[in-house]
Amino acid sequence: MTLDKVEKLQITRVLGFAEGNEDLVARLREIGFAEEDEVELLYRGPLGRKPLCFRLNRTMVALRPDEARVIEVELV
Repeated sequence: MTLDKVEKLQITRVLGFAEGNEDLVARLREIGFAEEDEVELLYRGPLGRKPLCFRLNRTMVALRPDEARVIEVELV
């Protein structure tokens, strides 16, 4: 499953990143996303359900759905 498919308040664990978007993956890693991190979807925006707001390591991070689609996760 990818992070854009997660339901509100579900806690997931990062498994890895999709291949082919190396620049985006590097940017996500700079933000703090890494394998084994727990991520929780806190909020979806009102218009078009964008942006997505996540809790990552006690920090709130907003991502576009196409950015969240690069992060592969599993439910905890």
